Amino acid sequence: MESFIHLRKGKTPRRLHADLDGLKDDELGRGGFTGRTANLYRRNDPTAYRSEGPLRPVDVLSSELKPGDATDARGGPLLMFSNQDCRVSLSRRQQPMPFYVRHVDGDLLCFVHQGTGLLETEFGPLRYRDGDWVYLPKACTWRQSPDTETTMLLIEATDEFRVPPPGALGRHFPFDPSQAVIPEPEPLDDDGRDEYEVRLVHEGGPTTLYYQHNPLDVEGWRGDNFAFTFNIADYNVVTSDSVHLPPTVHLFMQATGVYVMNFLPKPAESVSGTERTPWYHRNVDYDEIAFFHGGSLYGIPMPPGLISHAPQGVHHGAPEKARERARRKFDDYSRVDWQVIAIDTRKRLTPSAEVLAHDLGQH
Repeated sequence: MESFIHLRKGKTPRRLHADLDGLKDDELGRGGFTGRTANLYRRNDPTAYRSEGPLRPVDVLSSELKPGDATDARGGPLLMFSNQDCRVSLSRRQQPMPFYVRHVDGDLLCFVHQGTGLLETEFGPLRYRDGDWVYLPKACTWRQSPDTETTMLLIEATDEFRVPPPGALGRHFPFDPSQAVIPEPEPLDDDGRDEYEVRLVHEGGPTTLYYQHNPLDVEGWRGDNFAFTFNIADYNVVTSDSVHLPPTVHLFMQATGVYVMNFLPKPAESVSGTERTPWYHRNVDYDEIAFFHGGSLYGIPMPPGLISHAPQGVHHGAPEKARERARRKFDDYSRVDWQVIAIDTRKRLTPSAEVLAHDLGQH
C-alpha cells in the first residue's frame, strides 16, 4: 500500500537516485513516475540483454525515413507509431501543399525540428521556426507553405490536447501560456482555381471535400479553442540541485492516454554523489518515445533527429558506460545541454513497418 514511510530491505543508499556505490538504480513504478514505486538496487546493468519478439526498444534516425511529402507536393506524412489514443507521424515537406488538410479524429500537435515557413489556418496565418510547437484544434482546416525544407513530428490525439492543470508552482510553471503566439484572422481570397481540395484525415479514410471557394475565408473569431505556436525557448525548466527530477515535471500538454514533455537545457545537479543521468526504469504503465532535437549530454553529442521507442515493461536507460562517464566528469560540466521531445502513451504503441525496417538495433 502507499505510505508516507517507504520500506527498506537489504542494501540501499540513504538518498534517492544518489550515492549508489557501484549498485545499479532500477525503478519499478506505476502511473508514469507518479504512483507507487520500488527502487531496486542491482549488481548488473538491467539493459544488457538480447531481445527476441515484438516487445523491444526501437531506435531509428528520422533522416533515413522517407515521408511521401518529402518528394511529392501531394504526398503526406509517414506514420511511425500508433495506438487507440494517438498516431505519431513524420513530415519532411519541401513544397507548398496544393490542398488543405483537416484532422477529424482529434487535436493535432506538431513539433518543428527543422525549417521555417507558414501555416495558413482558419484562425489566421502562423509563422513557424525551429523549436516551435504548433497546436491545431480538431477539424481545423489548414495548409502548410514551407520557406525551407521542414521536418515536423506530428502527434494526433483521438481526444483533446489540454494544458496540464497547475501544480504547486502555479500556472506559469513550467511555462507561461501568455508566451503562445495566437493568429489574427486573415481571410484568403479565391485564386481563380475551379475548386479547393480539403483532405479529411481520419481512421478508415481518406475523405476529400471540394469547395468552390477558398475554405480559409474567416473574417473573425472568438472563444478559447484556437490554433497557436509555442517555442521551446520560452519553456521554464524546473530543476533541483540534489536529485534528478522525474520526466513528469517537464509536462507540456496532455490528452487522454498521451503526455508530451520537453527536456531542455538546464543547470546540472550540483550536490556531490547525485546521479545526473536518468535512472534505469521500465515505466510499467507507459510506452515512451524520445525525439532528439539536438544538444549534448555532458560533452557527448545527441544525434539530431534520432527517434527512440521504449515499450512499457522493458528496461531502458543510458548504458552504464555513459553513467560512469557522467560521474567522472561531474566537476567538468555545470549544465545539461539536451533538447529532447518526449511522448508517453498509456496504451502500447505499434511501430510501423517503415520504422521497423530502419531500426538501428536490427542492422
